[in-house]
Amino acid sequence: MAEKRTILEIKHLYKIFGDDPRAALERVRNEGLGRAELMEQTNHVLALSDITTDVREGDITVMMGLSGSGKSTLIRHLNRLIEPTAGEILLDGEDVLSLSHEQTRRMRRERMSMVFQNFALLPHRTVLDNAGMAAATRGDKRADYEKDSREWLDRVGLGGNADQYPHELSGGMQQRVGLARALASDAPIMLMDEAFSALDPLIRTDMQDLLLELQEELKKTVVFISHDLDEALKLADHLVILKDGYVVQQGEPQKILLEPEDDYIVDFISDINRARVLRVRSVMNESGDPATANAVEVDHDDTLESVLAKSEGAMEARFVVIRDGAAVGTLDMPEVVKALVPAEASESGMRTHAT
Repeated sequence: MAEKRTILEIKHLYKIFGDDPRAALERVRNEGLGRAELMEQTNHVLALSDITTDVREGDITVMMGLSGSGKSTLIRHLNRLIEPTAGEILLDGEDVLSLSHEQTRRMRRERMSMVFQNFALLPHRTVLDNAGMAAATRGDKRADYEKDSREWLDRVGLGGNADQYPHELSGGMQQRVGLARALASDAPIMLMDEAFSALDPLIRTDMQDLLLELQEELKKTVVFISHDLDEALKLADHLVILKDGYVVQQGEPQKILLEPEDDYIVDFISDINRARVLRVRSVMNESGDPATANAVEVDHDDTLESVLAKSEGAMEARFVVIRDGAAVGTLDMPEVVKALVPAEASESGMRTHAT
């Protein structure tokens, strides 16, 4: 499979809030001050500290952490709703921070749509007009964008609600309008700032499933902010975990689960139901002989929970792993059981993760 290209680069990004952020930045860089020390000594807030990560085209990149970790501050830098204290943001190699005011507005209209936690719908406009807002802002006539807007409303399950107003819809339906609006803008990148966190659990699950269903077809580049680890593991192609404004660990979610690099990550993932999250592809033996007699076929993207069900409790069960119709490896029950045993939580006692 060809390597996906990087569409968005974040390099050594810092954000400090206070009266003299440049002077505070020098102390962070030269003296290694963390968030607590900087606040105590200078009364400045170190919101982001030396953030470096890439966003690949067609991926869902999830940036997550607990409250105060800096995740929402970070996503607002990507479309310059917040200006950094230092660092670079490159979009297709172009320096976002060098754009003029008009160029930045055009970038937000045409290249980066945004879905907010609080829906951000215009209450005096119909669902259809809200969905077509990006086109209207570009100066397109209603007759030109109405068809596309109706089609996107259909795709998100709101085909019969085009003439209603936001206050007539439930929270979940309002968020579907927000998603339709982002898709109707035809921007290649979607920024989603805790887009589902205000929804009830069942509706939230439906929205996650809808996003994955649409993504399977559209292959948008999505930057998704979340405080919920289950949601992040479900959605992410690339996961960036933040704490106190810095990146603790980033990478493919399966790898982070299997190879946590920090006690904070160990504690963070300690309560996860690994059987529901870990995939066959992450623990299979690629060099195994797929011609093993009596082996049961499993898909490379199946969860280990489904493997356990197929084993019917037999520890001697063996599986042949299938991807795109071809055998790509094998899986034995001892490897499954080993993968389900998490690393011990650290002595720090920080077992709490976002729910």
